[in-house]
Amino acid sequence: MSIISRRTFMAAALGSTALAALPGMASEAVPFTRDIVVAKARALAAADYAERPTVPQDWLDQSYDDYKARWFRTKDALWAGTDRSYNVDFFLPGLYFPRAIQINTVANGLSSRVPFDLSLFDKSDKAPDLTTEGDLGYSGLRLRTEQSEPGKKTEFCVFQGASYFRAIGTGNAYGQSARGLALKTADPEGEEFPEFIEFWLEAPAPGQRHMVVHALMDSPSVTGAYRFTITPGSSAVMDVEATLFAREELTHAGLAPLTSMFLFDAKNRHDFDDFRPAVHDTDGLLVQNGNGETLWRPLANPKRLQVSSFVDENPRGFGLMQRARKLSDFNDLEAFYHKRPCLWVEPKEDWGKGAVTLVEIPADKEIYDNIVAYWRPREPYAKGSEISLSYRLTWGSEPSLPMARVLSTAEGARIFGGPGRIMTIDFDSHPLLDGDPEDLDVHIHSPHVATSEGVLQRNPETGGLRLAFNFDPEDRDHIELRAQLRKDGSPASEVWLYRWTA
Repeated sequence: MSIISRRTFMAAALGSTALAALPGMASEAVPFTRDIVVAKARALAAADYAERPTVPQDWLDQSYDDYKARWFRTKDALWAGTDRSYNVDFFLPGLYFPRAIQINTVANGLSSRVPFDLSLFDKSDKAPDLTTEGDLGYSGLRLRTEQSEPGKKTEFCVFQGASYFRAIGTGNAYGQSARGLALKTADPEGEEFPEFIEFWLEAPAPGQRHMVVHALMDSPSVTGAYRFTITPGSSAVMDVEATLFAREELTHAGLAPLTSMFLFDAKNRHDFDDFRPAVHDTDGLLVQNGNGETLWRPLANPKRLQVSSFVDENPRGFGLMQRARKLSDFNDLEAFYHKRPCLWVEPKEDWGKGAVTLVEIPADKEIYDNIVAYWRPREPYAKGSEISLSYRLTWGSEPSLPMARVLSTAEGARIFGGPGRIMTIDFDSHPLLDGDPEDLDVHIHSPHVATSEGVLQRNPETGGLRLAFNFDPEDRDHIELRAQLRKDGSPASEVWLYRWTA
């Protein structure tokens, strides 16, 4: 039985919707292609939105412990006992997942419904009795395949709740999530959560390394057809194809949205009475913009909502990274935050003008996902429009870029030498930073305040360089800062971007 955290449930609190097949219902095989999912999405968009019914009330009234008292029996997984290279487990609805989804299998060009079967779940003696009639079905699915241990299929990918899904590379622990689409994130009128309402799982051949999953999405403002080609490994790779149909004008759409948690690290450690030095799934936003410039923005847990836009045209990639990789960075023997995956988005076509958007929401507990990042097109999508997208998601290690990375950021009061704050930025060991630090040019800028000249020193623990400088915010409530190391006129490091807040 895999462990799913309370925070994962909170993040996926809007469950997917669809009428599910009832236990014992006959399943007639029908032809299937991706075009059929696209046609279903197009037809949905042409009709008024209708919310699917919820599961019975006693399923919704379960506590967290009630819900966890039932678990899927993996020996009876889909395709267990066959020579197919994947097994699929299912999740129950209820609690934070109010509506069921429909799951289908596809073999030889024909799809068949997977009926709901409660007998596939074991339970403890604390599991409550539940209604067995009504709009019941599964709430999500989990993929397992042979990875590091021959003959044993282990999990690496989960789809559950709204349009949320998550994956891990070898050796990772589950952390951040992705979504099919974000709508109106942080808008005053509230966010809209599109839902995957039906899935089609292409039956894999023996020895096949990748798995193909199709999903139908529905929402008041938009419908969509998604195709995921998923390949596990040291990093799990997903190639995503999506066709969207706008029911309404999409004034604030977030493409390839990522959802994560950042509670504290050295920058705001003083705000939390906690034995751990840091708590976060990811610690920074990495962007490679259309001009080839590499940006690093450390994440924050602000006192009030923050939305940052990194204006760009045809971005090469963006993602939320976890760069703290030692157990001692967190001192947490249960959550294993140092093993959480990075997630990198690579568009496969030009996405035009827009902005990589970062939303940082105040949070006081680690159960809340308070970080969202996505691409926001500059122009709204018109009502009735059809939008095609393709991109790659890489879960695991971060992309290799040809310059020194920022390892960590810290700041605090300037104890000596006058009022103000001192910032330190640690860069990792990189050939571009070898030699005398004085051979490097230090570029520090703020549109709001004057900064001191930077001081570069070799850090004997990391082998890289530490840049330190100070500034006086006076009575300002926020200050934007930018720094970069350059060598012979070319970038030697990422561009470090930081928003200091009072």
